[in-house]
This record gives sequence, C-alpha cells and structure tokens, in this order.
Amino acid sequence: QVQLVESGGGLAQPGGSLRLSCAASGFTFSSYAMNWARQAPGKGLEWVSGITSDGSNTYYAYSVEGRFTISRDNAKNTVYLEMNSLKPDDTALYYCAKDVEAYVSRSYDYWGQGTQVTVSS
Repeated sequence: QVQLVESGGGLAQPGGSLRLSCAASGFTFSSYAMNWARQAPGKGLEWVSGITSDGSNTYYAYSVEGRFTISRDNAKNTVYLEMNSLKPDDTALYYCAKDVEAYVSRSYDYWGQGTQVTVSS
C-alpha cells in the first residue's frame, strides 16, 4: 500500500531554516510528481510546492517563492522541502502528497500524516 512518511519538522526562529523529508513507498515513485501542502491552524489546506516526476521542473506558491526549495531523489524514493527565511506565517502542519500525474497537476490521491512546523521566537 502507498505510504508517505514526513519528517524534519520542529521549532524554528524567524529567519531560520528547516528541511523536511518525505519517504515514499508502495508505488513507482519516479513515475509521479510530488507536492507539499500545508494547513495552518483554523485555515484550509494550502498547496506549497510541486516537482515533476523526473525533477526537471519545480513550482512554488507565491507565499514561499524564493525561500523554499523542493527537490527529490528518485533512487531513495524521497522528496524534500528546504525552507529558509522562515516566517511566523509559515507555521503549519506540512503534508507530502502524491500527485496523480507525472507533471504537477496539484491533484493528490495520497498524502502523509504531516509534520508540524512552528516558527516562533
């Protein structure tokens, strides 16, 4: 069965950095785009970033453009989200989500349990 397991969340100070990882299993990882999404307290799910199946193209929400970097290692079945210049508004539960296509369609069929990111001084 498909499993997505996120890790790397935690507490960071404003301006700090964190690196999230998502280990995938149960499907042909290299055939699908992957996404990161987040949900802040009291708010809806927000798409953050996506990467095509071969890693050749990446996409970002305006709110994180220039601060976050998505990448993937198809040999390790893992997708990453490097987060720099963190702001309190980045506080959220971050989810890794499997796309239904090889390109970033932003339609998901599986997602993980999430990892909490808290940005506070």
